[in-house]
Amino acid sequence: MADPQQRATTPEDDPPRISTGSAGLDDILGGGVDADRLYLVEGRPGAGKTTLALQFLFAGLARHETVLYISLSETERELRLVAKRHGWSLDGIAVFELVPPEASLDPNRELTVFHPAEMELSETTQMVFDRVAALNPSRIVFDSLSELRLLAQNSLRYRRQILALKHFFTGRCCTVLMLDDMSSKADDLQLHSIAHGVVLLEQVALDYGGERRRLRVVKMRGMPFRGGFHDFTIRRGGLEIYPRLVAAEHRQEVATAKVSSGRAELDAMVGGGLERGSSALLLGAAGVGKSSVALTYAIAAAERGEKTVFYAFDEGRATILSRCAALGLPLQDALDAGLIHIQQIDPAELSPGEFVHLVRQAVTRDGARIVIIDSLNGYLSAMPDERFLILQMHELLSYLNQLGVLTILVLAQHGLVGPMQTPIDISYLSDAVLMLRYFEFEGSVRRALSVVKKRSGAHERWIREFRLSGRGLAIGPPLQQFSGIFTGTPVYTGTRTPLLADDDSADG
Repeated sequence: MADPQQRATTPEDDPPRISTGSAGLDDILGGGVDADRLYLVEGRPGAGKTTLALQFLFAGLARHETVLYISLSETERELRLVAKRHGWSLDGIAVFELVPPEASLDPNRELTVFHPAEMELSETTQMVFDRVAALNPSRIVFDSLSELRLLAQNSLRYRRQILALKHFFTGRCCTVLMLDDMSSKADDLQLHSIAHGVVLLEQVALDYGGERRRLRVVKMRGMPFRGGFHDFTIRRGGLEIYPRLVAAEHRQEVATAKVSSGRAELDAMVGGGLERGSSALLLGAAGVGKSSVALTYAIAAAERGEKTVFYAFDEGRATILSRCAALGLPLQDALDAGLIHIQQIDPAELSPGEFVHLVRQAVTRDGARIVIIDSLNGYLSAMPDERFLILQMHELLSYLNQLGVLTILVLAQHGLVGPMQTPIDISYLSDAVLMLRYFEFEGSVRRALSVVKKRSGAHERWIREFRLSGRGLAIGPPLQQFSGIFTGTPVYTGTRTPLLADDDSADG
């Protein structure tokens, strides 16, 4: 390994960034962290600090750097087990157990983390200095500060030792991650002032479903970063971090064009078709046909050779396939051709950040041109608060609009006929709103469709009956001689029957 002074060849005004070992965290930080600095990673036990630290060291190994893991809390055997379960090997990583098990049980040894004293703190620090000087590593993980805090006994001595470690490490051109399990009674802001950057990992237990993990960059001196909380998961292979979506970072010009549903009558109702780079909300009671209308757009896109991704929060894949078969929609053919992808979502297990990550991958990596979310009622269950759904949907829709993607949102209202209630008002975020309603006529349950909003142009203002049958979606003439359709019990004032004939085909 070259002399540490020879590694610092980059001008101080433009230091190079180095990877943290996590693509998501690098993205949040704008490319990585500054080299030869000390960073603090804090979080309660089980938050993922050790896993992130190992990823940081593996990123150094990939660059043929010497790396060191200094452990005051875990044995090398425990670390190797953690690495094995992630599919990693610690070969190439120097592990320094500051107090091996046999030393802590030997009454003849003075050095032990279980009996803190000023002399032991000095000896512990000196052992760290000696090992670093011997190995000359480029990256170091110090795990954990809680043991050093116990040895220090008071905050003044503790701060002095941290400063001593910081000056020693930076003088040897080391990039250091210090892990802290936040075992002190209050947040230790002394560490925040000393460290060049601070990353907080949190694990939140919900009332139902899997726990949620999130990350926040508290501080990064002299570096811009994406603030706020970012969801992440711990999986085999390490932390998978999902940077919070900021639509303004992805602005680009896209050509506008109409998207056909494959049904001339429906296209006419929405002014010739829905626009690319827009969002449409299908609003109505449960079972009225919202999902079927959305799938009509997906099938038409597949016939044009375009890809659609369908996120099913409420229904299983088998249910969707059987319904499409009953409607005569060739969904299976489109699935086999890879033009439609159905992804079933369990809102109890999926964080909002991970869902946005899935959507972004479907669009940027797989080339999806239509995104269908069915339904927002299920998606709302994945959110900790209704306010966050509005904010996140605003960013997601803005992002997809900027990429020229048509987004179709399905939202079920409470009730079947009469006054309807919407669990969340997201209509103002949508560029077009299609309302589907049940109504009764002469003892028969009918369905009505209307376009109540379209930002990008003119649309038909008539309310029309529609039917789902073995031949797909059929739309009837305007219900001009009815009033009160949206009440569920309209009044008919005409002299002829303007509805679809019953022998047209049976409902699907």
